[in-house]
Amino acid sequence: MKKFTVNVKHAYDVNLSDYLDTIPQLFWYNAFVILSNGLESRIGTFNAPWEHFNERKRIDQRDEGKVSLDTIIKGTCEKNRSIDILEDFILFSETQGKLIKIIAKNHQYLGVNRAIKSYLQAREQQHGKIGIFWHTTGSGKSFSMIFFSNKIFRKTPGNYTFVIVTDRIDLDDQIYKNFEKTGAITEPNIRAKSARHLKRLLKEDHRHVFTLIHKFKTDKEEEKFPVLSRRDDIIVICDEAHRTQYGTLALNMRTALPNASFIAFTATPLFVEDEKTRQVFGDYVSIYNFKQSVLDKATVPLYYINRKPEVEVVNKDLNPQVEKLIEEADLDEDEIERLSKKYPNEFQIITEDSRLDVVAKDIVDHFMGRGYKGKAMVVCIDRFTAVKMYNKVQAFWKRRIEELKDKLREVGSQEGIQLQKGIQYMKETDMAVVVSSSQNEMKKFKEKGLDIRPHRKRMVTEQLDVKFKDLDDPFRIVFVCAMWMTGFDAPPVSTIYLDKPIRNHTLVQTISRANRVFEDKQSGMIVDYYGVLRRLNEALAIYGSGTGGGIQEGDTPLRQSDELARLLEKNLRLMEKYFRDKEIEPQKILLAKDFDQLRLIGEAVEAVLEDDESRVLFLSLLELVVDSYADLLPDPKANEYRRLVSLYVVLGEHNKPKTSGTPPTK
Repeated sequence: MKKFTVNVKHAYDVNLSDYLDTIPQLFWYNAFVILSNGLESRIGTFNAPWEHFNERKRIDQRDEGKVSLDTIIKGTCEKNRSIDILEDFILFSETQGKLIKIIAKNHQYLGVNRAIKSYLQAREQQHGKIGIFWHTTGSGKSFSMIFFSNKIFRKTPGNYTFVIVTDRIDLDDQIYKNFEKTGAITEPNIRAKSARHLKRLLKEDHRHVFTLIHKFKTDKEEEKFPVLSRRDDIIVICDEAHRTQYGTLALNMRTALPNASFIAFTATPLFVEDEKTRQVFGDYVSIYNFKQSVLDKATVPLYYINRKPEVEVVNKDLNPQVEKLIEEADLDEDEIERLSKKYPNEFQIITEDSRLDVVAKDIVDHFMGRGYKGKAMVVCIDRFTAVKMYNKVQAFWKRRIEELKDKLREVGSQEGIQLQKGIQYMKETDMAVVVSSSQNEMKKFKEKGLDIRPHRKRMVTEQLDVKFKDLDDPFRIVFVCAMWMTGFDAPPVSTIYLDKPIRNHTLVQTISRANRVFEDKQSGMIVDYYGVLRRLNEALAIYGSGTGGGIQEGDTPLRQSDELARLLEKNLRLMEKYFRDKEIEPQKILLAKDFDQLRLIGEAVEAVLEDDESRVLFLSLLELVVDSYADLLPDPKANEYRRLVSLYVVLGEHNKPKTSGTPPTK
């Protein structure tokens, strides 16, 4: 507990760190840690990074949400809630050789308890519809599944089996690994390898069964799928149920388990065409939408920009039938390839060389001009274009390095240091293509003048997914067309370059790769070259009014990049008022020369150091200014504020602030 004039992060950086070093035994039996200065409070586990210490704003999911010490104490330390958290909402996960302690975030705790209450009602009424659990992408949906199944298994009488159903191999793999790393899986060989294996697993007694829905297919000799178990203590958890829960496979699943209960977990909202999901699973049991997630800092805000309108593909350029097929069918790479052969002229519009050259050069310019240097994903229409775009970006990348070297010969020492750092960063940066394999792929790529062999070798011999998730690994840009767009969690990703017609759930999932909370990342940026993002808000507006999911105006997952400039201006006005109250004029300092400027800087520093409260307020404002400036980069508008922001950074150096982002140089 700190006094209100001290930033609560000080309790994490200094006090908690010191206690862990000097009295580690204090945390041997510790459930969770609360850090507070009376005004701001956060909760986390003793070994969690700062960004995973979160606020507790609600005691009930229907509460409006309020940051207060009273709320966090009542929400976590009241006897029954404290025992509930201790027993059922703490996990230990083995990650990269370390054992990480995880406590459920506020939305997970409230949502899972509501889902369990709904299950008990569904069981009593014998209708099997638990409901729809919508928690936006990046808010820990798979961990909520674990909390849900663990608590039911521990607290509710029954010999439960949880069947976790997905429709994609990568999602099945990700969810299974999360269950496995947290110790929830207690037996081997419970992932269905085939339809026959699935039937055997469901006839047996297992705590968990993991399967793709495609395994619920009938054998050739079967007229219809058989009943496999009439138990009423089987709970089926369907991930992203809107995609596959209405056809023959879904019917087979329900035929196999006639007395099971079903819950749909989804990270994207239900659009109007998904209304049937509610008929099948029941109403929303828990909603945690985009806006709530950002306000709670469970995810970072996403901004979008259309940097090159001249390359945007407008509807009149492309056969509407083709565009609709690509957007709506959620095609895999093989299906897109077949479509490209059927409509070669339409695909030529998107993959034309001169257009891709403009996109590739802009990717290099934007990537190197950013403030926060996170990792990036380039989303292309097909696997051939992914390789072609890789080649083009590499060419412009090398050209940019040579341009910086030429410039290095013409500048002074201070600017030269920054250029040297930029050159070194570019030389170190690794890029890779990640696409699925297919039969005769070497021949197919060769026919298009491309070579897939070096890329396939890396995909087979290297753990590219592990490298990409590691901020310190120089693998910083990946080129994809379907893989890694959904179900792939890489928190260091901060930028998505989008050049493919996708829509609705797949679009929301793809852009959400950049919304994970990670260290100093303040936001994610979506750079749209195709023009798909204009349609996202339209779709969400229809969804909001059509299915009652809670979306209101301003609740969409994306904000226009213009808002970044307005946010910086707002923070600069706050800083200006801070100094104006101390009779200091920052603009006057900028206009002064030599010794006069040094004198004015000294006076400003003295004003900041007037007392602890003044210093803490300045450092808080400085963090806001630097972060919003870094987010605005590489927008040319940032140039208008560069000298003023640089001045504040210089003043902050006298207080050694710990700011995020990349501070500008004077």
